Amino acid sequence: MLYEFVLKPETTLDEWVMNNMVGGTEWGLDLMGFHTGTFPQPDGYRNKVGVSGTPGVEIGAPCDGMSLFALFAIFIAFFPGPVRHKLWFIPLGIIFLHAVNISRVISLAVIQSEFPDWLAFNHDYTFTVLVYGVVFGLWVVWSTYLASFTKAK
Repeated sequence: MLYEFVLKPETTLDEWVMNNMVGGTEWGLDLMGFHTGTFPQPDGYRNKVGVSGTPGVEIGAPCDGMSLFALFAIFIAFFPGPVRHKLWFIPLGIIFLHAVNISRVISLAVIQSEFPDWLAFNHDYTFTVLVYGVVFGLWVVWSTYLASFTKAK
């Protein structure tokens, strides 16, 4: 609720994340040999990206990863473990999740270019399971290896 009613209306954080995702996706597509297209964009930021000659994929606020970042940060913040490890694990985990999310958008853009009929299924199911699986994996790493580093009493 804090995000929806206070943070989101008062900041451009979602727009910054989406713009960054578009840039990262364009870089990844170019690296893979795909030419990126030019798409109509909202004023002030970009949220649409894709392979040239395709309709592209649009990154909306529900798909920019912000809720995923919050979920991950809350898991780690409220799970037992030393604060000094949380202070580096949470930011690095969010950066990693952002990279995974950019990889997801790259994959969706390629799927939309090569197999457009598969786009909806992969967006709704395949990548949802994979991305939440990564969050779970990070939590397992935290709870198994890092949360146990506590001071002896």
